[in-house]
Amino acid sequence: MSKKAEVDQAQAAEVGNVDQIRDIIFGSQMRDYEQRFARLEERVLNEADSLRNETNHRLEALEEYIKQEVSSLVDQVANERGEREEDTRHLTGELSKNANETDKKISQVQEKLTQNSGDSRDALLEQSKTLLAEIQNVRTTLNEQMNKSTDELADSKTDRRALADMFSEVALRLNGEFKLPEGKK
Repeated sequence: MSKKAEVDQAQAAEVGNVDQIRDIIFGSQMRDYEQRFARLEERVLNEADSLRNETNHRLEALEEYIKQEVSSLVDQVANERGEREEDTRHLTGELSKNANETDKKISQVQEKLTQNSGDSRDALLEQSKTLLAEIQNVRTTLNEQMNKSTDELADSKTDRRALADMFSEVALRLNGEFKLPEGKK
């Protein structure tokens, strides 16, 4: 054997001896610690499995609850949409009905306005004819009266010469230069 192999064997024997000494001194405590660690590891694994199972169960319950809520909300939205569509159809029908009624009323009002306008125009034409006839009568009457007055004025009008004589006489009387015959004053 070589020296190196002998050294390796000696070291291995020493390591084996150290392990035996350690096993003798600490062996029971180490086995006790190993058992405790094994039980602790088993308990931790069991708790982790239990926690994982409980978490999965809760997540599944939460997922089921969320699915139910979403389904409920989808149904509620669908119902509301249906109600709104029905309301929209109803309102559209009402608006259409009201628009038709309004159109009819507007047509009636336009017809009445047209008829009233025609009636008013006819009444205005009739009244203007009546007024024109009255104006013609008044004009004729005024012309006749004016001609009569003109004729009367022509008959009773004072001649310029006579008027001048009269003014001269008045001026002379005012100055006291004109004497009246005695029986006239």
